[in-house]
Amino acid sequence: MAFAREHLPCPLCGSSDALSENHDGSAKCFSCASFIPAWDYKEHNKENPSPTPHLDNNRNNNIRHINSSEEFIALKDRGISLNTAKKYGVKATHNAQGVILKHFYPYYDERATKVATKERAVHDKGFFWSGAQSESCLFGQQLFNKGGKFLTITEGECDAMAAYELLGSKWPVVSIKSGAQSAVKDIKENLEYIESFENVVIAFDMDKHGQAAAKKVARLLKPSKAKIMLLPETYKDPNDLLLANQHKLFVRAFWDAKTYTPSGVLSVSENREKYKNRPKHELVLYPWQGLNRKLEGLRRGELVVVAGGTGLGKTSVTRELEHWLISSTKDKIGILSLEESYQRTVDGILSIEANVKLHIHRIRDQYSEEDIDKWFDAVYVGENRANFNRVWIHAHYGETDLDVIFSKLRFMIIGCDCKWIFIDHLHMMFTGAAPGEEQIRIAAIMKELTALIAETGVGIILVSHLRRIDGNKGHENGIETGLNHLRGSHSIAQQADCVIGLERNQQSEDPLEASTTKVRVLKSRYTGDVGVATHLLYDNDTGRISEIDTDDVAHNLEEETTLGFE
Repeated sequence: MAFAREHLPCPLCGSSDALSENHDGSAKCFSCASFIPAWDYKEHNKENPSPTPHLDNNRNNNIRHINSSEEFIALKDRGISLNTAKKYGVKATHNAQGVILKHFYPYYDERATKVATKERAVHDKGFFWSGAQSESCLFGQQLFNKGGKFLTITEGECDAMAAYELLGSKWPVVSIKSGAQSAVKDIKENLEYIESFENVVIAFDMDKHGQAAAKKVARLLKPSKAKIMLLPETYKDPNDLLLANQHKLFVRAFWDAKTYTPSGVLSVSENREKYKNRPKHELVLYPWQGLNRKLEGLRRGELVVVAGGTGLGKTSVTRELEHWLISSTKDKIGILSLEESYQRTVDGILSIEANVKLHIHRIRDQYSEEDIDKWFDAVYVGENRANFNRVWIHAHYGETDLDVIFSKLRFMIIGCDCKWIFIDHLHMMFTGAAPGEEQIRIAAIMKELTALIAETGVGIILVSHLRRIDGNKGHENGIETGLNHLRGSHSIAQQADCVIGLERNQQSEDPLEASTTKVRVLKSRYTGDVGVATHLLYDNDTGRISEIDTDDVAHNLEEETTLGFE
């Protein structure tokens, strides 16, 4: 609606032309942003009285012949009775036909003194405030003493009055002042009053904004106090239910309101069936019995970190695990090897199948194409094509863009349905990080990986380096590993479900000792069993590792030849 008059002087800030006068005699200054109620503006501007409103013929059915004086009447447009309107002190204006034009909601301070009024036009739902809005409490707060059993909070004044009627006009109901956007601020300002009630029922609108605000408000209250009320699907707010005369539906929703708990926090009492019927991830045993005794196998939904110094067999161990999962399960696996090419990764797994080092050209050339095809079919195709598309490999050597890497991980897990992911290795995911950034990068990566596991249930085997140790001996000399040796960030140990440390004295003059890796469990969230699990011997001729009894080391030192280690 156009203003009655424009470009007028403002009696408050002195602007010569920034004020516009409304048809009801109130005014708005666009210089000092002041709103001046009609009675106040009339006092300020007696020499320039407001003209009689000029009404558009298309709108005059609703606003012609205004009864400009506010009075207590039933708010028929919202289905609210005269008694409830009087209870909350809400007045209205109407035209000669009884059509309600405006509502006037009174607001009070903590001393129950009226300090502000919120005026709402019915035809366009526009509203403005007069008085000291910032000093006011929640709508209706002055009506109900502290310390009751239930307090219901709604998103609007009409919803508060509607909820009060729907509950039989006997339970306290108040409203925030300016909709969902002001919810947190309004609640914080009146938190002492709200907390005085045993139960607080939040009956905000059922739209996205209302429900988001309801959760934010619930988080402000003491645990177990807030209950979020959910209305039947076809109703947006309490006023809708009152207009539909659905008192029973509202009362049922009131008593069914669930105590708010943050996402991921469950009431055990209410989740008996969920506890009993929880999904079970199939157990996959390790190829080495010593690890099975300590860890009771591999499980999806867990993050396993394999850690060791440079050249101590991390890749050999993960190669064996990759081949083991292909041969002993029907699960799909994804491999992210950031330090080698796609061909080298394929060679590595085929070498396990063939028991020879196929990545070495001299050795590979000793075998026919038919031999290579036989091994390839066994691993990557399988009998009756059982292994077809079961193995997915990241094909970009040296990729370090984390967004790209995690995009590919998600594709492997969700798009390719991989149940196991191998990442070799963690520290290649952020090469080139500036000094001091390594810990931040690792913490972010570990958080992202654990979130991915929680979302998808995938099992991840992650290779990690160890930091250099002060002193004369390093990990290549066989010193005992510890969680504090993990390179870069404590978050590796904190986020991992299991940490396996590899130890070997590759510089030993004893050939068997130089080729034997001690496998130490540093952390096991599942079993809690830590310590040395087993010993793995590397065969330089085949490139394979096998589990040995520690007694064998002592009895066979004389018979072993010096062996290398991949």
